[in-house]
Amino acid sequence: MHGIHWAGLWWVIFFYAVVFWVGVYYSKKRDTGTTSDLLLAGRKMPLWLALITMTATWVCGGYLNGTAENIYKNGITWGAQGGLCYSMSLILGGIFFARIMRRLEFTTLLDPFERRFGKGAAAVLFFPALAGEIFWSAAILLALGTTFGTILNVDLTTSIILSSGVVIGYTVVGGLWSVAYTDVVQLTFIFVGLIAAIPFAVAHLGGWGEMAARYRAAGGSFTALLPPIRNLAHNSTWTLPQVLNWWDWTFLLMLGGIPWNVYFQKVLAVPTEKIASRFSIYAGFLCAFAAVPPLLIGIIGSLFPWKTLGLGIEYPAMVLPYVLRYLTPYWVGVIGLGAVAAAVMSSVDSSFLSASTMFTWNWYLRIINPGASERSLRIILRISTIVVGIAATIIALKIKSVQALWYLCSDFIYVILFPQLVMALFCKSANRPGSIAGLLVSFILRFGGGDPILHLPRFIPYPWWDPAAGTLFPFKTLAMLSGLIAIYVVSKLTCRIFPPRPLEGSSGG
Repeated sequence: MHGIHWAGLWWVIFFYAVVFWVGVYYSKKRDTGTTSDLLLAGRKMPLWLALITMTATWVCGGYLNGTAENIYKNGITWGAQGGLCYSMSLILGGIFFARIMRRLEFTTLLDPFERRFGKGAAAVLFFPALAGEIFWSAAILLALGTTFGTILNVDLTTSIILSSGVVIGYTVVGGLWSVAYTDVVQLTFIFVGLIAAIPFAVAHLGGWGEMAARYRAAGGSFTALLPPIRNLAHNSTWTLPQVLNWWDWTFLLMLGGIPWNVYFQKVLAVPTEKIASRFSIYAGFLCAFAAVPPLLIGIIGSLFPWKTLGLGIEYPAMVLPYVLRYLTPYWVGVIGLGAVAAAVMSSVDSSFLSASTMFTWNWYLRIINPGASERSLRIILRISTIVVGIAATIIALKIKSVQALWYLCSDFIYVILFPQLVMALFCKSANRPGSIAGLLVSFILRFGGGDPILHLPRFIPYPWWDPAAGTLFPFKTLAMLSGLIAIYVVSKLTCRIFPPRPLEGSSGG
């Protein structure tokens, strides 16, 4: 372990110890020993705490590192997309989805599927929901690993395993109360750590004025928030397929950010539907503000002449840790590392708990052991949290792009779960055959386009194939809309044979 920066490492270990203590101490003060406390904080979470924990969950390591990585690679038009779209997902969720989910007192995202389509459908839809949570957790663990390795000279594997182990530990002990109270500490670190680093990094470019001048000189897609919508024939930077591909990803991130159990777990933990809606909208604006520091860091990383330091960024996911390590004083960089560590922990704990909650509630209790006791539910919840954590850790060690994992997790959610959730909540005629048809249509159209991250070949010849970027045709949105239409049409055609189930009923929560 030669070359490790021990002072910084001890500081991070101290930070981890504080977070672990907060998670265990406050969860024991609030935990009454019921499964409801572990899963939903007894539905007693106050507005201020819900706002903090929701913001901290969404502002993850993928949010920070992924934004900086994408700015570095592709400029503002693509780089600002993830942070702004995920922020919009919280606002849209608060306006359209939070109230009805909380009013009907569901326990997980899968409950409306079970209520409308039956236990079997909910059990099947658990798998894309689980895949999204695991890929998301892997993305943010990788974000922390790259930052650790750059600033402290700790190897990627060690940093990812250490961080994952700490998070699994306090999440297993305290459930949602533990997650929420640790988020208070972590969100403070996120804002303080990254904001403190910005002035030092900007100074390496000659100050704000010089950076702005170089930024304007870069021009093109680097400086525009949106792609051009007119005169594409005379635009040397964008083509029509690229513009449509950008909007495909925009809708994917914005609407695919809604059907997450990690989101609804916080929505369902507050006392009333009014609070559920309000805190989600407020958190959306806080998340948009939190996107500014990594956006600036991505710009700084793209403008700074790294060769003057004898350096080269090996892969774009390294840009945020490189800026913290080489363009700020050492201790400022370590504090920035604390911010990334806080962002990762505040999201990974929520994601681990979210995935294990769905398994415990919608698989173990509903299908495997309907008569399960409180004690057995708590045991299964903790075991499944550990299993999910291990799976996410393994994936984080296999795939090297934070941005790719971050986008991929919303891909499954958007294409498969978003149409199912919309129809389950808002279409009274939706039934099980419709759900099955929608699932099949969405799945075939989506995976027919292939996936370079998962090394899946395409078997549907969508137009506008690009060897470097893949399929530019907006087939993800096509798959989502086609699934939505399939649910509606098949439900209408089969409603007499398979009468729709009412959404209202016994809560089960």
